[in-house]
Amino acid sequence: MAHPLINRQFYEAVLRFNESEEAREYYYKTMDTETGKVTKDGRHETVRDQILRVYAVLFCEDMDTSAGMKAGVEEVASTADRLHIGEMRYDPKHWYRMQYHFPVIDEDNYDRFAALVIADMNAGPLRDAAINGGDTLLVGEGDPLSMTSEQRRNQQVREIQV
Repeated sequence: MAHPLINRQFYEAVLRFNESEEAREYYYKTMDTETGKVTKDGRHETVRDQILRVYAVLFCEDMDTSAGMKAGVEEVASTADRLHIGEMRYDPKHWYRMQYHFPVIDEDNYDRFAALVIADMNAGPLRDAAINGGDTLLVGEGDPLSMTSEQRRNQQVREIQV
């Protein structure tokens, strides 16, 4: 996703969302900015629409989503625990959702979690880690928190390139 508003400043605003009114304002302003594209139903596409569509393409391949469909609450919530940084291991710092403290993903924050992931891939430390250290975002099987160590070692993993 190459939208110019998905930059380091946006990434920082998503991270500081709960701490700063200024960060919340910047986040909402960016998410509601029109991209210049018109959707099939005649609406003007926003950055939020674009982020949710990109999230669906990258992480919801096993969900019943058609091309161009946006990820919703269920899609984001069901894929969030499957995202790992670098490699599969038990260390919770390598599970994306745990590292960024999203204990619950619901109607109030699913788009913010998707925005965090996409912004991190475009302008955050995940991009830097991919370029400099080879660490990428991995998508594991469903419910990795309930897997045994053997199941984690043998699971099917997809690497998402930045």
